[in-house]
Amino acid sequence: MESVGFKEWAIVCDALGRGRQSIILRKGGMAEGGGGFSFRHREFFLFPTCFHEQPEKVREIDIEFPVRSDDRIDINFFAKLELVKTITSWETAQALEPLHILKPEVVQERFEYDQAPGLQVGFVRVFQVVPSWAFPNQKSYGGCRSWVKLPELPKELRFEPILSDGEHVLHRNEFTNLTEAAEAATASR
Repeated sequence: MESVGFKEWAIVCDALGRGRQSIILRKGGMAEGGGGFSFRHREFFLFPTCFHEQPEKVREIDIEFPVRSDDRIDINFFAKLELVKTITSWETAQALEPLHILKPEVVQERFEYDQAPGLQVGFVRVFQVVPSWAFPNQKSYGGCRSWVKLPELPKELRFEPILSDGEHVLHRNEFTNLTEAAEAATASR
């Protein structure tokens, strides 16, 4: 298994780790290059960040904002990417609201970020990392990039699914049904 981290807001990592969210909405950071963001890895650790994160950008108020340390990184979750969709319709992006915690204006800001409106949406299965994996923070983890190389994996790590197989299938079906219905409605106009 490759030791790669996907940088995401700590609050979103928490929502993924509670089973509240099973999708990742991404446009890209400044370091993504001219081609923008892409899900370059099928398996990755969720690397929590507080960079640009603001509590008022999420819809839920019952979320615990993770305590962060500038000196170390705590990795609690691992994700397997199962589906990727490029969303180019704002109506489809709006239809995904039940599947994530972001406020609509945050999604719209990401959707309209550059000259090509749209989002990359990844449907993931998330696993608890047991025991939690901590390592020193490094300058190389900084900046506006989505992917970072992590230290060598500890051998004792185990991965326990956050959702049962049945719950996961329900989330996947909801994602598929919402995107297909929204895309069909957009196409019929």
